[in-house]
Amino acid sequence: MPPRRTAAALFTLVAGAALLGCGDADGARQPAPQAHVRPTTAAPVPSATASRPMPRSRPVRVRIPAAGVDAGGVLALGLAPDGTIEVPPVEQADRIGWYDKGVTPGETGPAVLVGHFDTADGPAVLRDVARIGAEDTISVTRADGTTADFRIREIEQVGKGAFPTRKVYGDTSRPELRLITCGGDLVDGHRPDNIILYADLIA
Repeated sequence: MPPRRTAAALFTLVAGAALLGCGDADGARQPAPQAHVRPTTAAPVPSATASRPMPRSRPVRVRIPAAGVDAGGVLALGLAPDGTIEVPPVEQADRIGWYDKGVTPGETGPAVLVGHFDTADGPAVLRDVARIGAEDTISVTRADGTTADFRIREIEQVGKGAFPTRKVYGDTSRPELRLITCGGDLVDGHRPDNIILYADLIA
């Protein structure tokens, strides 16, 4: 089994790395649902009840019942040449990607998932992100047959120029999850914000 990739070792690689790639230079041809969320925060899962870390195993399916997401075939993503995190190809906008330079969901540290809100072809896998609230769940099926269940603790929407790199990628003492998509109203064919969900492992 490969050694666990710590967030500290990766931080310099992703410093300032917002999620780009939503929308299109000509604008989405089919309007998507509202690309805004209400920032919310719930109490973190108490340390005494938090689940133990799981061994490394790549994610293969992501389910978010509140947003009607059930996406298999999770894509492995790295960094683009400009230092931003890669996003799924437009032709696979119905799939979610996992930043494979970091930990897998369930390991200690912040596992990072990425999905499109929309593309030039219309709404994508996270088109209903606005329906997700604090304390909703994200379930990640892993290649070893286990499932890592997370409870959402915080939702925020920030401008890409103010992306909270350390908060997203910085080391954590327990298993956590980040889910990132784009948001905001289209500006010159692109969405100017990132929507970020922070979640804690509960099972």
